[in-house]
Parts: sequence; structure tokens; C-alpha cells
Amino acid sequence: MSDFDRNASTRWGQGATRAGRAEIDQGLRSYMLGVYNNMVVGLALTGAVALGVHMLAVTTDPALGVPAGRHLLLTSFGVTLYTTPLKWVVMLAPLAFVFFFSFRINQISASAARGVFLAFAAAMGLSMSTILLVYTGTSVANAFFVTAAAFGGLSLYGYTTRRDLGPMGAFMVMGLFGLVIAMLVNLFLQSTGFQFALSILSVLIFSGLTAWDTQAIKEMYYASDDYETATKKSVAGALRLYLDFINIFQSLLYLTGTQND
Repeated sequence: MSDFDRNASTRWGQGATRAGRAEIDQGLRSYMLGVYNNMVVGLALTGAVALGVHMLAVTTDPALGVPAGRHLLLTSFGVTLYTTPLKWVVMLAPLAFVFFFSFRINQISASAARGVFLAFAAAMGLSMSTILLVYTGTSVANAFFVTAAAFGGLSLYGYTTRRDLGPMGAFMVMGLFGLVIAMLVNLFLQSTGFQFALSILSVLIFSGLTAWDTQAIKEMYYASDDYETATKKSVAGALRLYLDFINIFQSLLYLTGTQND
């Protein structure tokens, strides 16, 4: 709704004000629906790419596969993807997309922003295809549905609460920096117990960030935004919530998942 409409509603009295608020609420609902739709599309693309890559990388035919574990046979594509230096490109590509998106969001168009987000989701799917090598399909599905339920509740809380979650969000962001440093340290320590504790901490931190990010995304909405601005905000919000979801999912999978024999 435009600034003119808001000024007019003030002049025309309480009834018009209520009508204006209804229009704003409808606009906000549409905006948030766009955020969630973009996020869901990104998650679906990640899952499809991960599954597709896994099917191309793994075989059950001993004549076509290269042993890479007790019961794991990789195709030539799988060997190239997971055992050569290309694996580092696969691992770091999603991070490159996040940095590009963060620094270029104001310079690119709305359609380009959505394209970058979808490319990032696909790159994340390529990176996460290794999960299906390590964990059973049942474990992956269980972790996904638990994450979806928890995420839905946390995001709903962030959307509906009147409490200012800013202080909690700032605390969670500081905790996130500490978590990243601790994970880097554990790359050298390779401590299973330490990783277990970090996974618990990761679930707690990203759960808090989910509620805070949802509130922050909601507060980014302005009724006077044009299409380009509103769309880019929607995609940027979807990226934030997507990252929260993925991190909760991966941590829960580590904590509860059953590994393949």
C-alpha cells in the first residue's frame, strides 16, 4: 500500500484505518508466503539434486563399481566427485554462492537473485549428496520430518510473538561465531565427543535463529516496496530460513542418524 493510502486512512478516520491495516496485513501475508515458497522450492531442489547425484554416483553392480567402503560401490562419476580434488569444489561451492549473494544482492535484479538462490540450492544438493553415502534413507527421512516440525513451530513463534527477539538473536549470532571456530578446531582434533556436543549446540543456536530470522524478515516488509525490492527481500529471507533449516537438519541427523553398514 502506498504512502498516499496511509495518509488518507489517517484523515478518513478509524474505519479507513482498519481497512488500511487489513490491506497491510494481506500484503504482509503475501510477502511471507513468498519467502516460504522460495525456501520450499530451494529445499525441494536440494533434495532432488542430492538424490539424483547419489543415484549416479553409486551402483550395486560389482562389475561397474569401484569399492569405496565395506558395502559401497562408486561409479566412475562417484569416484571423480568424492575422491578427487573436485570434492573440495563441491564442498565450498555453496559458501561461494552465499558470499556472492550477500555482497551483490543490491546490484542484481530480482530475477537474478532468485536464479542465484536456486543455483545455490542445487550446489548445496550436490554437496549434501554425501549424506546418503553415510546414513540410511530412513534416518535421513526421520531427521527431515523432525526438522520440518520443529522449524514450523519455531518460525510460527517468530512470526506471531510480540516479544522483541533482537537481544536473543544477537546472542545467537555470537554463539554462531563461537560454533564456527569450535568446528574449525575440531577439524584438527577429530573428536567424536566434541562433535556430538557441537551438534547439540548447533541445534539450539539455529533453533533460536529460526525464530529471530522470521521476526526480522517480517519486519523487513514495507507496503510501499516496489516489485523488485519486495522480491529481493523475499529471496534474501528465504536464504536465511533455508540455512537455518539445513543446519538443524544436519545436526539432528548427526545426533540421531543410523549409519550405513
